[in-house]
Amino acid sequence: MQDSLEALEEAYRLALDYRRGLAGRPCAPERSYDDMRAAFAAPLPASPSPAVEVIRELARTGEPGLMQMAHPRFFGWVLGGSHPAGVAADWLASAWGQNTGYHTSSPTAAAVEEVAAGWILEILDLPRAASVGFVTGATMGNFTGLAAARGEVLRRHGWDPDADGLFGAPPIHVHIGEDAHTSVFSALQYLGLGAGRVIRIATDGQGRMSARDLMREVRAREGPKVIIAQAGQINTGAFDPFAELVAIARGSGAWLHVDGAFGLWARASPGLKALTDGVEGADSWATDGHKWLQTPFDTGYAIVRDREAHERAMTTWASYLPARNEGERIPSSLVPELSRRARGLATWAMLKTLGREGVAEMVARHSAVARHMAGRLGAEDGVRVVNEVAINQVIVEFGAETESAGARRALTQEVIDRVVETGICFVGGATWRDKWVMRISVIAADTTVEDGDAAVDAMLDAWREARAAHPVGA
Repeated sequence: MQDSLEALEEAYRLALDYRRGLAGRPCAPERSYDDMRAAFAAPLPASPSPAVEVIRELARTGEPGLMQMAHPRFFGWVLGGSHPAGVAADWLASAWGQNTGYHTSSPTAAAVEEVAAGWILEILDLPRAASVGFVTGATMGNFTGLAAARGEVLRRHGWDPDADGLFGAPPIHVHIGEDAHTSVFSALQYLGLGAGRVIRIATDGQGRMSARDLMREVRAREGPKVIIAQAGQINTGAFDPFAELVAIARGSGAWLHVDGAFGLWARASPGLKALTDGVEGADSWATDGHKWLQTPFDTGYAIVRDREAHERAMTTWASYLPARNEGERIPSSLVPELSRRARGLATWAMLKTLGREGVAEMVARHSAVARHMAGRLGAEDGVRVVNEVAINQVIVEFGAETESAGARRALTQEVIDRVVETGICFVGGATWRDKWVMRISVIAADTTVEDGDAAVDAMLDAWREARAAHPVGA
């Protein structure tokens, strides 16, 4: 036991060393996946090893293959920076070893989660009577919200999917924007609604759903309907016209679900909240804590207006489980898991640490950094910011507009590669409207304008080098 406790102390020391030196590290991993497979490859040990030595080996061997996702200049994907307060609470969650399936199995974990759920509704300004399930992330948040939707819209049409399944059920017409995130299609696949049988709704140049096209498609069909909107398109950051979509949903008896993995946090910022006007009228929402709230992975929230529909979709019961009293919140009745870690602790700790003002400041700061970066990049010849920077997302294409699409794609990828090689920041690529773009996601807790400038300097240097190596018309 003493050796095991020393392992905890060693992990603490190693973690502090890593985080203290994080800003000085290259953002990208030093070694590849193949390198790391070779480094860790070994036969299964036949005999025990001292736990403290195992932890040292894990850190020593593993650190060269780490992506520095908490780095202030990590812009590759929409991921938060795992704030130390959330990490510390998550350490306690692991050390306490609590299963937050039921309130009676861990009164502390269940109570903290319930309080944190109320805080989430307050800071996002969503209906205070809504239920909140603590899930692994937006994929499971979408799954949970859409599971509630599936059950409720079928019950409205005389079918009980909980008792009778989906065989023979009325078909559910799922309406979704052309530029929805892949996690929503995964959720539909898991739910048996099909990722390919959706009704795709036209979107504008920024990925916003067309309310007019949605109205036409909804009117063309009878039966159960679900509409899926998004707050924050993954490339452009655009927001759907929620007030119009809410009116269409209510007029047609459809359930409106919102994928708000990161964009829903705009509601925490007074200066950005207008981007989400009307979203509070939806029936369910999904968002992440490990994005803008900066909790460690994996934390997300499934929020449902109709608590009964939410619980009917998720409740697990067996005779050995504790009895439930009327009105009590059972954590496992709101998520697709019975056994799970105490995720609510990190959420509670981050909201307690940052408060309403801290979250608002961070969302506003990141959005200002994104606009600043876009302004500098767009002022350079041969560099085009492709999106309207609504929040924290910037997408950029490199190359003269007179050059072929293939040439611009090659130049953009070369700039990405050169930037990553510098280690100054990390960015990635994506396809948007048949263009290959560099995508910049500003969302790590500590990112400042100075970090944005350092990254833009590296991007412009890379672009100038790439342009010099491949002149127009060469």
